Amino acid sequence: MLVLVLDSSTPAVTAALAEVTDGIRLLASRCTVDARAHGELLSPQIVACLAEAGVTPSDLAAVVAGLGPGPFTGLRVGLVTAASLAHALDIPAYGVNSLDALGLAASGADSGTTRPVLAATDARRREIYWAVYAADGSRITEPAVATPAVVADALAGLGVTEAVGDGALRYADVLGVPVRPEPRYPDALRMAELAADRIRRGTPGEPLTPCYLRRPDAVASTTRKPVLR
Repeated sequence: MLVLVLDSSTPAVTAALAEVTDGIRLLASRCTVDARAHGELLSPQIVACLAEAGVTPSDLAAVVAGLGPGPFTGLRVGLVTAASLAHALDIPAYGVNSLDALGLAASGADSGTTRPVLAATDARRREIYWAVYAADGSRITEPAVATPAVVADALAGLGVTEAVGDGALRYADVLGVPVRPEPRYPDALRMAELAADRIRRGTPGEPLTPCYLRRPDAVASTTRKPVLR
């Protein structure tokens, strides 16, 4: 089964085409780091991946999308694109947590890691989105957003000895644990892996609900302004 994988939860705009059978392999992928161009980059990357693999949208069996956590504008680009494609092609869409894809790539059976790993992406406002993962790639803590100093305090009781992700790289001096240069952003192959069981079973598609972890900056006013005459 051919699956389109999309993620726009970080500055890395990612599109990939994966084949999901008994195993999983990437047939094509594109990733461009630009925090201000998610909308401009994602669609051309999808077209490029399909062209490289020599397939058309009608060949797709499912769409997998990163749900975040991530900033509002960029994250919505990927989710709206995924939902629109799934609707137009009448195929299921599956959501995966973007931090889970980063954490699974950093741990798991092939990583050689035996201790918990921090996965952190940049949340802006001098904060990070973060979660801790066991050596088998399973999540130990729920995704959260906090300042690096608060996260550093939390890590002390979790046995974390290293970190990955753009957020960890930005605040390595505060976090106080060694930071690996890679993986830096959510991994498309791991995203497909996280959804693979649902894809193989033919599970019905699901709403792509974004994981924001914080309230929007702009909210509707709850009070009426006086009218000046």
